[in-house]
Amino acid sequence: MSTSTSRHVVINEVGLRDGLQSIATILTTQQKQEWILNAYQAGIRELEVGSFVPPKLLPQLADTAELVAYAKTLPGLFVSVLVPNLKGAERAIDSGADLMVLPISASYEHSLANVRKTPDEMLIELERIQAAKQAAGASTIIEAGIGTAFGCSLQGHVDKSEVLRLSQSALEAGADRISLADTVGYADPRKVSELFSQVIALVGDQCWRAHFHDTRGLALANVCAALEVGITRFDASLAGIGGCPNSPGASGNVATEDLAFMLSSMQHEIDIDITKLLELREKVAKWLSSEETYGTLWRAGLPKIFEANDLRINE
Repeated sequence: MSTSTSRHVVINEVGLRDGLQSIATILTTQQKQEWILNAYQAGIRELEVGSFVPPKLLPQLADTAELVAYAKTLPGLFVSVLVPNLKGAERAIDSGADLMVLPISASYEHSLANVRKTPDEMLIELERIQAAKQAAGASTIIEAGIGTAFGCSLQGHVDKSEVLRLSQSALEAGADRISLADTVGYADPRKVSELFSQVIALVGDQCWRAHFHDTRGLALANVCAALEVGITRFDASLAGIGGCPNSPGASGNVATEDLAFMLSSMQHEIDIDITKLLELREKVAKWLSSEETYGTLWRAGLPKIFEANDLRINE
């Protein structure tokens, strides 16, 4: 499949979770709600608002339930959260979130550092979460986020066979969807094409999302490689903030505004007003003035040849 073919591509804004979890600044609930509203007004329709983890571990995300409740008041907004275990999943179900992501690391060492469980123990946790979902009669989608899929800064090499095994096993344990994450920025376009192709061959369209960190400047190129094999859903973080507290050297995600601009320039349908997105980026950067932010579009601005009608931006 060629990236020159125009198609509908979805950007899932994860700055409120992946972005904020790794920085010291704690935004107020009001600021986060403003972030959600402004992202919605810019055309974002999928948004990860937080994580149901103990507040003592990540006080930056302590108001996740409030943010889910607020986000659910915005018509058509698909709201997701990250959950590390059954207790977090039960809170996600109670909150009414549309989707919960359970992180399952393909790296044994990262899994222990991140969730204090082995990958196979996380599969057992997934079975329990699926049982809890069924008992509650909930419609919440369960996504198994296969992390460190391209390598790990703790363990080093991660076998493709382990990524394939966990992808298949996660679906058998009760996941509805699979995503692959380059948690520490080890991927390149060739690796992305090869691994996603193999996972898609194994599980089909249940592999539906990619999560790329821009640690080594290859995130946008990796998006193109994933598009080439049929992935049309991508996580991104405003101002490129983000990282994993338990992955040394894992810097920010692909910047939402840069990704939106690239996709629009390639004539893909994203239905996002990039000017409004840049305005929100400026606001968030001021809120996080003591933190490092990333991205390039905000520095250079939109090019003079940029035409909103051609790029399918919502008015």
